[in-house]
Amino acid sequence: MTKTTSQHADRTNKTYDPKQHHHTISPICLFSPKLSVYLLATCVTLFILFQIQSLQTPPPPPLPSSPSPPPCNSWSFMHQWQKVLINKSSCTQELKSMAAKLRQAVTFLPLKDLRYAQTAQQGHTWFMSTMYDTHEEGEVQYQHFPSEASKGRLLCIKGHDIRDGAWNSYALAWPETLPDNASLMEGLTFVSYNHYNYDNIWHGLSAMVPFVAWHIKNECPVPTRWILYHWGELRTKMGPWLRSLMEATFSGSPYIEGFDHGDGDDGGPACFEEAVVMRHNEGGMSRERRIEVYDLMRCKARMACKVSMEGRVAEVDGGGLPVIGMTMFMRTGARSFRNESAVVGIFERECRKVAGCRLMVAYSNNLTFCEQVKLMSSTDILVSPHGAQLTNMFFMDRNSSVMEFFPKGWLKLAGVGQYVYHWIASWSGMRHQGAWRDPNGDHCPYPDDDRRCMSIYKSGKIGYNETYFAEWARNVLNEVKMRKMEEASGKTRAATFSGCGCG
Repeated sequence: MTKTTSQHADRTNKTYDPKQHHHTISPICLFSPKLSVYLLATCVTLFILFQIQSLQTPPPPPLPSSPSPPPCNSWSFMHQWQKVLINKSSCTQELKSMAAKLRQAVTFLPLKDLRYAQTAQQGHTWFMSTMYDTHEEGEVQYQHFPSEASKGRLLCIKGHDIRDGAWNSYALAWPETLPDNASLMEGLTFVSYNHYNYDNIWHGLSAMVPFVAWHIKNECPVPTRWILYHWGELRTKMGPWLRSLMEATFSGSPYIEGFDHGDGDDGGPACFEEAVVMRHNEGGMSRERRIEVYDLMRCKARMACKVSMEGRVAEVDGGGLPVIGMTMFMRTGARSFRNESAVVGIFERECRKVAGCRLMVAYSNNLTFCEQVKLMSSTDILVSPHGAQLTNMFFMDRNSSVMEFFPKGWLKLAGVGQYVYHWIASWSGMRHQGAWRDPNGDHCPYPDDDRRCMSIYKSGKIGYNETYFAEWARNVLNEVKMRKMEEASGKTRAATFSGCGCG
């Protein structure tokens, strides 16, 4: 919600009532003491008026033969006072003129600096490229306005284009001299930059994690609004999964600022009473800080979805053995299993061999946010192809296991992005149990290391190796079984959490 501050003066109208101000005056004797007092007061008043008049009239020049009169202190005082009044008026006009110049001197620069368009992810960023981040050891990199770094100035944004980020601009201004036609938005504003988008749950989450870290470190303030940018272009919504997670984490539905139109320039900039800008995702965060962030989001999501906070160690079967939840989280289309029933059969057989093992098969595209949270909270081993659905892994208990599958060609051509779920497993306290990469798949007419092959492999499907899958599943199941048995017997302490921390 946009709030514009202005000053209003309260005026109270008072009506004269003759009844309230009526006094009875008694007759005064001609020679009474009261008459003497009145006469004395009149004389004093006339004397004061005469003195004031004389002070305003400069003394006449002395005669040549007469000695110079002593300086008139009363006249000197009045002369100095008049000079002060004149100087004050002149100073006020100068201050007003200076303030007007400061307003007009606020310089807006493009949010999207095209000089860095080809190297947006290397070194310095192209988003608000003239600004430097505050970075403490192990913490997120961020910008805070107003602050010492901004010399007390506020962040202002003008132009809210949704198609070309080069049309959007930003500037800094002092609170007393905001640009002409500027609106001051009260409260805390989170400004997010995302090189990808806010619909994909992995890329959206990566942009939100630093705000959660800043939220924890600064005693849990809640933003009044979020402003989302992608390539410098304004975005007016988050994907439903990400929105639900932020609603749970910050205990309220996030208000996404759209500036009432979402395209073009509304004629006036918006300046923010307080703003925090993030443009490097989790960059610079220590593993300890990341784990703290994911713990908070897990806890808040489970609370919002009314999921038990006791953790998986508390669940046992009829024989008193800990239940092992194995979930196959499947995809349709790109990066799905070519022979899904055969793959399910392999894991189903291995699960039956372990007392207390329970296999579930689910699809990420037909579950609500809370259904995914509940599913993950009952999962000890997550079996899934590489894809955004794996982001849900942090809803599992700490020390849970993840098994990941890739189609042909990704190892050579996919770049570092193929390791994101290995990273998130580490950041959220999970155990990434490795990945299987299909050696077979669609043929590429170019050499194996040619980047053009990735367009073919990216949407490929995943085959299977029955012997490898069975042995892999068996090893992971046995490891999880031993760990849960030790936790249940009290030999080791389960990595659970109590309370959600922030509010």
